[in-house]
Amino acid sequence: MPSFPSRYLFGKKSTNAINIISGISILGISVGTAALILVMSVLNGFEGLIKGLINSFNPDIKITLVEGKTFNYDTILIHKLNRAVGKICYPANPDGNFIHPFIEETALLEYKGIKDFATLKGVDSSYSISVNGIKDKISEGRWMLQTAMGPGAVIGSGVRNKLAISVDDEFEKLIAYMPDANGNPLVPFKKRSLIPSGIFSLQQEYDNKYVFVDLAFLQDLLNKPNQVSGFEVMIYPNYPKNKVIQQVKQILGPAYKVLDRDQQDAAFYKLMRIEKWVSYAILSFVLVLVAFNIVGALWMIVLEKKKDIMILKSMGMNNQFVRKIFLNTGLLITGLGILSGMFLAGVLYVLQIQYGIVPIPEGFLVDRYPIALKFIDFVVVGITVTLMGYFASLLPAKKAASLDEQIRYE
Repeated sequence: MPSFPSRYLFGKKSTNAINIISGISILGISVGTAALILVMSVLNGFEGLIKGLINSFNPDIKITLVEGKTFNYDTILIHKLNRAVGKICYPANPDGNFIHPFIEETALLEYKGIKDFATLKGVDSSYSISVNGIKDKISEGRWMLQTAMGPGAVIGSGVRNKLAISVDDEFEKLIAYMPDANGNPLVPFKKRSLIPSGIFSLQQEYDNKYVFVDLAFLQDLLNKPNQVSGFEVMIYPNYPKNKVIQQVKQILGPAYKVLDRDQQDAAFYKLMRIEKWVSYAILSFVLVLVAFNIVGALWMIVLEKKKDIMILKSMGMNNQFVRKIFLNTGLLITGLGILSGMFLAGVLYVLQIQYGIVPIPEGFLVDRYPIALKFIDFVVVGITVTLMGYFASLLPAKKAASLDEQIRYE
């Protein structure tokens, strides 16, 4: 024998309008639940996509000064850091080279008479292999910081576009200008020539800003021999990154900042999370309006079942039990909507992954909206919609429990 909530929801009614309103309530909850999950999943997808691009630029661990721009390259300190990282992550080869120096500075660049500013980043020869996967993001030319014709430059696609640089023109050089505080006052800028060897394309922020050059080249241009801006460390997945960071901090002391990948772009990730939860809040308000359908459906069921309520009370059922019946009926409507909404979200997710039913216009990095389902999103949405259904059911359930006197008079 079915329970009271399911009997009142699915049982035969005197008017078909009650069944229609109940169906609309379930449909509204279902669509709202699916929309909540899918919007959060799309934002998860974009976050993962951009995070992957950023991770092609940012190292696992970045070491810089708390105050100041550059410091001396200390070989003893580097040996200690290499040993510390090696013992934790690579015990079979603890004497490997895991610490990679870099130096950054803004410079004025000129190519065929066109000038613009960019950030030069000087790195060592193993940077593209050991630190990140930027070598795989070369869209033109190749990664080469030393060429047969002189120092090379790997240029962001945004910088390339602004300066109209061609990697195919081997005889046209890129000129880098840097203020020379130690030189002739009549020649305030120090300049060096670069051969454009490759173009990388990661993310607009980096593409419009960075040009990679050889570490020694930039140290010479800055008149800062043996000076670096910091160190970058590559750690393979599933290795104890937090333990490495803790050990590095102990060696370096408070004068240095030691940041993991998320901390290097903390503002961006915070903005993405805010955007996700603001979208969640907006759609939740829409679901509040949908929840009023539950109020209407339950209210009509209460009116339909007044005689049944009287019979139950004459058999000794108290007000609390009557209230519980209709409260559970509302939660049953909500539960059916949640389950069907989650199923609908799952189907649309599979269709988007397999067939790209919602494409992105040409010119973007991907041809379809990225999407990523997370279990926590299902939990949060399920709890949210359940609470909405619960509070929407309270008033009709209370009304059902208070019909006693009215029914007696009838």
